[in-house]
Amino acid sequence: MVSMSAILSKTVRPLAFAAALAALPSASWSQQYPSQDIHFICAFPAGSGADIVVRWFAEKVRIASNRTVIVDNKAGAGGNIATEFTARAKPDGYTIYVHAGSGIAANMHLFKNPSVDAAKALQVAATINKQPFMLVVDPSKPWKTTQELTAYLKQKGDKATYATSNPPGVVMGALYKTIVGLNPVEVSYRTAQDALPDFASGQIDFGALDPQFASTQAKAGKLRILAVSSAQRMSSAPDIPTMIEGGAPGLDMMGWFSVQVPSATPKPIVTQINTWFNDILRTPDAEKFLAQFGSDVFISTPEQAQALFEKEIKAWGEYVKVAKIEPQG
Repeated sequence: MVSMSAILSKTVRPLAFAAALAALPSASWSQQYPSQDIHFICAFPAGSGADIVVRWFAEKVRIASNRTVIVDNKAGAGGNIATEFTARAKPDGYTIYVHAGSGIAANMHLFKNPSVDAAKALQVAATINKQPFMLVVDPSKPWKTTQELTAYLKQKGDKATYATSNPPGVVMGALYKTIVGLNPVEVSYRTAQDALPDFASGQIDFGALDPQFASTQAKAGKLRILAVSSAQRMSSAPDIPTMIEGGAPGLDMMGWFSVQVPSATPKPIVTQINTWFNDILRTPDAEKFLAQFGSDVFISTPEQAQALFEKEIKAWGEYVKVAKIEPQG
């Protein structure tokens, strides 16, 4: 029997494929999968912070599955290109989207006409981490706290600028402006890497960036992290204060990376993918790796993860309203 989510697919072949899979015994499919190369979809370019995370898990899944895992970078449109590609892929477990579930949720409200209804088109097979976004500045600047940056930005007024490169960063920057009463100009970059020269030259005053990129660049001495967007400090980065502590009351934004597949993917395959990731996440290596980016391990079942995803999509609608962001397109 084909699920209602399968009916939403816009092509005949995925529907027929899903129906054929569903008709086979679960035990048979759990034994046969995987029988070919697996493709991990990354929504950002090779070498980006997100790409580092995707490739790390790709290598771990390669070992766990005893199959080649190929990373396909499909950058652009704030992640929408990769999201749509995954939603249209065959629901056979060989296309796995490793991306911020919070980012996909945000895009449902940051664009007037999203190309897919993510809650119906995608199934979250596993979660990876909990990660706040980060408020960053160039290390040559004198500001060491959010309060110091805010005071400077109020003096500079609408001549101040800040960098974003993905949906959660857009929302975080807008919330910061709204809550504190600032008027800097947002500068959107295709990738966070593209913003680095403008930080160094002083054209950009601060950034609202993802933790993978921000943490990596902070370690390299190219950025300074002032605060995280979560309500509480992260156990993996207890020395970094929150933006609430820095004078932005109510700014509570927690992102999370997820593992997603087309919604019609058979349950035994979803369960197998969940098992791979949860087993990896329970290792000290995973905890150490994720801690590099100021994020904490986050383990869940597919059912828990999907429920969180649907809840997040609704929550991001409220974030966008509070931040007074006009949807694009």
